[in-house]
Amino acid sequence: MKSCVSFSGGLDSTCLLVSLLSKGYEVKCYSFKYGQKHEKIELEKAQKNISFLSGKNFKIAHQIIDLTDVFNESTSSLQSKNKEEIPQGDYTMETQKSTVVENRNVIFASIIYGKALSWAKKSNSNVEIFLGIHANDNSIYLDCREESRLAAELCFRISNWDSEKVSYQAPFIRFSKSRVLKEGLEAMYNLDFEADDILYVLKNTHSCYDPDDYGRSCGRCGTCIERIKSFIDNRLNDPIVYV
Repeated sequence: MKSCVSFSGGLDSTCLLVSLLSKGYEVKCYSFKYGQKHEKIELEKAQKNISFLSGKNFKIAHQIIDLTDVFNESTSSLQSKNKEEIPQGDYTMETQKSTVVENRNVIFASIIYGKALSWAKKSNSNVEIFLGIHANDNSIYLDCREESRLAAELCFRISNWDSEKVSYQAPFIRFSKSRVLKEGLEAMYNLDFEADDILYVLKNTHSCYDPDDYGRSCGRCGTCIERIKSFIDNRLNDPIVYV
């Protein structure tokens, strides 16, 4: 089985990756630079986990794609060129709309769909693309909703020859972040990871939109609040460092 994954290096995409590995997938991961304030630490941690998992002889390839110019006019508070502060509080708050990066996940899905279709044709096999979008994202990020995923999948299918070889999956789309973490933990247990292995993987995930200069998570932005709750719900201590 072959898959292409949009891999930010965050908790969601990392849990998705280990879940796919536990099911026997060969995975090509694609990470994106798009000018985000948390870009450096996010991609550094992503590369650490890719190296760690590759060292366990899983079939993983990783590519970082620079989309800075694609999003250089974005009004999002996540963009490093914008001076607007990252809003605090959870995703139900109206202020969280400032973190939306216009059409981000549709663009990511489109790119990895193209990658998957090329791979499918070269290997004469089926390939699935995966995004780690989940239910907690739906309130503020419209491109994380099932309606958006279905519309994008239809667009990709009618726009390409051989599109029957590629499908678009979002297995966490109805899951809370707590459930996403639970799925990732179960996958690592099924892979016979030792406790230290699991700790290493979780430590090298990044969620915060507003880390300090030392890479410590703020603990106050929407994604930090979700992450903290997910660890509490799973009765675990979060191994990353918070301000």
